Amino acid sequence: MGKQLIIVESPAKVKTIKKFLGSQYMVQASVGHVRDLPAGSLGVDEEHDFTPQYEVIENKKNVVSELRAAAAKADTVYLAPDPDREGEAIAWHVAELIRDKAREIKRIQFNEITAKAVKDALQHPRELNAHLFDAQQARRVLDRLVGYKISPLLWKTIKRGISAGRVQSVALRLIVERELEREAFKPEEYWLFRAHLAADSPPPFRAELARISGKKAVIGNAQAAQELENALHGQPFVVEKVEEKERERAPQPPFITSTLQQAANQRLSYTAKRTMNIAQRLYEGVELGERGLTALITYMRTDSTRIADEARQAARDFVLENFGQDYLPGKERVYKTKGSAQDAHEAIRPVDVHITPDMVKAHLPPEQYNLYRLIWARFLASQMAGARFHDTTAQIVCAHTQWRARGERLLFPGFLAVLPRGKEEGDSELPPLTAGQALTLERLEKEQKFTQPPARYSEASLVRELEERGIGRPSTYAAIISTLQDRDYARLSERHFIPTDLGRVVCDQLTGHFARLMDTGFTAQMEEDLDKVAEGRENWVDLMRSFMADFNPTLEAAARNMQSLKGGLPAGLDCPQCGKALLIKFGKSGPFLACSGYPQCRYTSNFVRTEDGSVEAVAAEKPHYEKVGQCPRCSKDLVIKRSRTGSRFIACTGYPDCDHAAPFSTGVPCPRCGKGALVEKSSKRGKIFYSCDQYPQCDFALWDRPLPEACPRCGSPYLVEKKSRDGLATVCPVKGCGYRREENHD
Repeated sequence: MGKQLIIVESPAKVKTIKKFLGSQYMVQASVGHVRDLPAGSLGVDEEHDFTPQYEVIENKKNVVSELRAAAAKADTVYLAPDPDREGEAIAWHVAELIRDKAREIKRIQFNEITAKAVKDALQHPRELNAHLFDAQQARRVLDRLVGYKISPLLWKTIKRGISAGRVQSVALRLIVERELEREAFKPEEYWLFRAHLAADSPPPFRAELARISGKKAVIGNAQAAQELENALHGQPFVVEKVEEKERERAPQPPFITSTLQQAANQRLSYTAKRTMNIAQRLYEGVELGERGLTALITYMRTDSTRIADEARQAARDFVLENFGQDYLPGKERVYKTKGSAQDAHEAIRPVDVHITPDMVKAHLPPEQYNLYRLIWARFLASQMAGARFHDTTAQIVCAHTQWRARGERLLFPGFLAVLPRGKEEGDSELPPLTAGQALTLERLEKEQKFTQPPARYSEASLVRELEERGIGRPSTYAAIISTLQDRDYARLSERHFIPTDLGRVVCDQLTGHFARLMDTGFTAQMEEDLDKVAEGRENWVDLMRSFMADFNPTLEAAARNMQSLKGGLPAGLDCPQCGKALLIKFGKSGPFLACSGYPQCRYTSNFVRTEDGSVEAVAAEKPHYEKVGQCPRCSKDLVIKRSRTGSRFIACTGYPDCDHAAPFSTGVPCPRCGKGALVEKSSKRGKIFYSCDQYPQCDFALWDRPLPEACPRCGSPYLVEKKSRDGLATVCPVKGCGYRREENHD
């Protein structure tokens, strides 16, 4: 048997897979996507069936060269990127780039990185799936056309450099509309009554006021509350009726992408992006002492709750061995997957349920341990017996009022033995109660309350809303959320999204002129249409023609009718200096208030929005600069500042009397000339890059941020920071070294 080449998506998988394959297998990584649409042009030929004009990504040219060289040495090339549409696209593009070098190309995929799964995949290779690739290609072309054609309209009417996204803009609309609901909300006063009671036996308990004179209790002001309290004074509380029943609570299905992101946000306060970065590491493999590099979970981008038969049986065996027969359900639990799910994938589960969280705790960082524990417990619980409770509901009367008390007693923990409830879940236990029994009032508590506006979206609730409305897919939720924040359209405050003023005005412009594109129902239908392409039931070019037939006329109308807002939006305030109206304007540093009397009046101010959405001016804070030393020219402080295009530089605080300034150094010597250092610069369009400070004598430059840290593998004097769809990684720039360290910089 000759040499075989396996090409995976991530370098982290290479070492894991090499561990259990023989020397006849070469394993290399594409390091994500290798080709994409061009960065500086549309790259789609609309006149010829929307043909994409793909280019090798600039920083992947060396990777492609290495893959081509390896393919030429192999009898068979096995393409093994991730088992989803994005992975199929990566496999397709790699195949196109190595086709003239490879003798035979096959596609393999596996849901978990284990010896059995990889060897089974090698025994059952398949051809590339053109339908899956077409679905990903259609999504990419759709998003490029929408973004490339709408963004210039936003530049002309709002602010240069901002952009629109087909799916992200709809998510922004949800956030903006929720904020508008909150601002329009009028709180209403109401009062709650609680009776703290005791029976003949402990424990004491609490009853809530339910009805007054047979009608639902509604107490709207302090006077009515006081009148009721006076009427109840000295009146006995008596048990009227007691209802008891046994209830069983079933476990939830194992995690899919959306539910994992929600649970990690709620229980661990992890962002969706952070959750997916951690899960990626657990999937690709982590060092576990004597076990070596071990993959802990199955593939984490899935919307299917299906699990393999052998995994279900392994869970049942574990439960039987560690908890006993009573903890197994009467029949195996099989969860129904929603119709739109890609059921070829399994749910997110541990690769080996016998590798418990306690066994790996000493080898994992806290965040990896916490997420693995959550995944492991949810999976095991999903195959366990339900928890059984004894519920008690007591109806209590006092004068003309009725009160209700609820309690529960856990009879059998079932799945709660591995997945306990949160502290806020469940009712406390009630004492033994019988009809006609007199109770002792320990304290009557009344509390003024006000109705609350609908809650802002958290990451968890936004993901849930997107999933329920059919917007996006498992692989896109984290990217949608990150994009909204990166564009400064929405910000997190106390773990909840608040739209920025820029986000509001972008949403208004898009909703007013692209009503169909911004419609949640239309976006969900487009997702279903893309699913049909993936299943071979619809042609992607036909889908594009249908979309563009509506989009192009809408775009033309928007170009004619979209009004420019660069002059500013009415702020609803008068200028404190001249009395003219203040306007909200959008500058490079964000929105600000400016007088409409400019240039005669140059008043400007920062502002905030109050709870009802109105604008309130605030005094501008002086910029805070980081002190880094003393000026060599005048001995005043040197501080770090930012240029108009975004790069940092060093400047003297004595400006304008002293104009000393210097580029911001990374601390990395120039690898080409050895004389200069690499410093931070920014292009005219605001993109940060790093170049030698001896330019033009030395023109060395790179886009990735250099780090003053030697490579532990090859000794390179510096490493670089690489960005991908899964986050940040520190890698060696030396060709062929392959050193890579995943980072978490959320």
